[in-house]
Amino acid sequence: MAIMFKPPNNMKVTLQRVNDAVRFEGLNSAGNKVVVEGSPEIGGEGQGMRPMELLLISLASCSSMDVVSILKKMRQPLEDMRLEIEGRRATEQVPAVFTNIHLHFILKGDLRPEKVEEAIRLSVKKYCSVGRMLEKTAEITYDWKIDGNDER
Repeated sequence: MAIMFKPPNNMKVTLQRVNDAVRFEGLNSAGNKVVVEGSPEIGGEGQGMRPMELLLISLASCSSMDVVSILKKMRQPLEDMRLEIEGRRATEQVPAVFTNIHLHFILKGDLRPEKVEEAIRLSVKKYCSVGRMLEKTAEITYDWKIDGNDER
């Protein structure tokens, strides 16, 4: 099963400092913004996401987009989806990279479990570019559930 789009070869974003400490505003070429901020230990005030949180959001959004696209191609009636993601970092080293990341997909709809499993597996193990990069340092695992069904 092929992914339905071709990603751009080149991307460019800009990061601008917006306070006297460690708050920045990221801007993409379409003008979309994201606020990034450091931890309180280095001057963060809780007004933005931290860089490693953004990395988890990147993985979650990459995989979620894949799963939605694959389920659509499989003609599965997905009504809603949420992804909870947790990352564990190496605390005894600098930099403190992710060593374990777990994705928990929660889907809603009249979905066939085997199709859900296949879509998620294809995303996590094959298609998600962010995941392919992160798996160099982190073990990436997943589980899922549909509505109130047992988790997989």
